[in-house]
Amino acid sequence: QVQLVESGGGLVQAGGSLRLSCAASGSIFSINAMGWYRQFPGKQRELVASITTSGSTNYADSVKGRFIISRDNAKKMVYLQMNSLRPEDTAVYYCHVYYMGMDYWGKGTLVTVSS
Repeated sequence: QVQLVESGGGLVQAGGSLRLSCAASGSIFSINAMGWYRQFPGKQRELVASITTSGSTNYADSVKGRFIISRDNAKKMVYLQMNSLRPEDTAVYYCHVYYMGMDYWGKGTLVTVSS
């Protein structure tokens, strides 16, 4: 089992920055894919960014150049640095891990960007 706990969400003005953190715990060893998804009201969850153990990253086109994903394998942490935030980035952000053939999700953290 993998437990994920996100932190760092909140209210920020457009153009500002936030840093999300996600801590993974449980009887786990090396986690390959870690990432962040977001969900807008009434919409399906969508990928924001992902990162592998080796550091390969993938970003949604809408966040390229503004968001940076990173991870600390020793601490089993994944981060999302969000810069130049826009009102359209307002959503619930979820930490995601794919481990031993299963998807695990955090409970989500709300990011609100005011105009």
